[in-house]
Amino acid sequence: MTVHETSVKKERAVLVGIINRRQDAEQVQEYLDELAFLAETAGVVPIERFVQRIEKPDPSTFIGSGKLKEIEQYINANEIDLLVFDDELSPAQQRNIEKALKKKVLDRNRLILDIFAQRARTAHAKTQVELAFYQYMLPRLTGLWTHLERQRGGTGTRGGAGEKEIETDRRIVRDKIADLKAQLGVIDKQMATQRKNRGEMIRVALVGYTNVGKSTIMNMLSKSEVFAENKLFATLDTTVRKVVIDNLPFLLSDTVGFIRKLPHHLVESFKSTLDEVREADILIHVVDISHPKFEEQLQVVNETLKELGANDKPTLLLFNKIDAFTYIHKEEDDLTPATEKNHSLEQLEKSWMSKLSMPCLFISATKKDNVDELRKVLYGMVSKLHLQRYPHNKLLY
Repeated sequence: MTVHETSVKKERAVLVGIINRRQDAEQVQEYLDELAFLAETAGVVPIERFVQRIEKPDPSTFIGSGKLKEIEQYINANEIDLLVFDDELSPAQQRNIEKALKKKVLDRNRLILDIFAQRARTAHAKTQVELAFYQYMLPRLTGLWTHLERQRGGTGTRGGAGEKEIETDRRIVRDKIADLKAQLGVIDKQMATQRKNRGEMIRVALVGYTNVGKSTIMNMLSKSEVFAENKLFATLDTTVRKVVIDNLPFLLSDTVGFIRKLPHHLVESFKSTLDEVREADILIHVVDISHPKFEEQLQVVNETLKELGANDKPTLLLFNKIDAFTYIHKEEDDLTPATEKNHSLEQLEKSWMSKLSMPCLFISATKKDNVDELRKVLYGMVSKLHLQRYPHNKLLY
């Protein structure tokens, strides 16, 4: 599978979300903000948003015929190429919407898969993404391959679809999935052996929501040049570097960022990459304090760590990007409830430090603010664990 890059005009898209009992209007706009960022990362230009208030998704068109008609009028008048839904669509819903609007339709999972296909650099990452792609497409074969074969490039057609004719026979696709799983099994064993051969050094893993600055912190601590960019999922392959603080060496790994509604197929395909998290001795949970919904992102990561069985490890909670933090001063006569936006950085520091049992620091990786304190705390955590595990080895201290 190859990533197809073209110099053609970028696709124009509308974003679609729904309001229901699980997510109110404010949450939906926040989710659509993230969906817009995902779209831009994939090379798509978000033009407009449509939100439907509905108790539960329409089984046929997800948003109902009335809203579908409204969207149809807009896309026909504004040269829209693509619709992106913030929630997962069933194969039938996707087919029905595409048939009605005569436009390409992606759901959130497919968009993330497309970004992963663009970002994959190594053979390992490409194999992982290809497996996730075929697992996602398998239930969508009926009536879909013919549609995709007519397309040439563009978002949602990477990962092997659109660039070449794809067999529609389910048996062949299942054989392909089995072959990819076998390839990953071999790679996983090789990576597991590599992890075992790293010696007795303590292993520290950077974890966090996507685009919180993990790679920048990795570069700062290891003095290396790990790819860092202000886009979602800039890092797919785990990077491991040896770091020495004072006289104490340890291994530091930078892992793929988490995100809400991370497609199950990607989690499964990237199991070996996530093993870096599972097998780490210490976690550095990086949080973007400047993000308006940083607490929600923090919770998403905690839930993902719990799913991975890695939520009970010694953890340093690291609030990054304090240089970009802003807050809205709340007047004394303002009787509306205070939100995170109304708390100063100092208030947030006191609040988080008082309610957590784990170490908690506030830094700016780009401005190097409080980096010395980070090194000091990290040294203490690593040396404590090293002495517990290797009490005979006191040459370092």
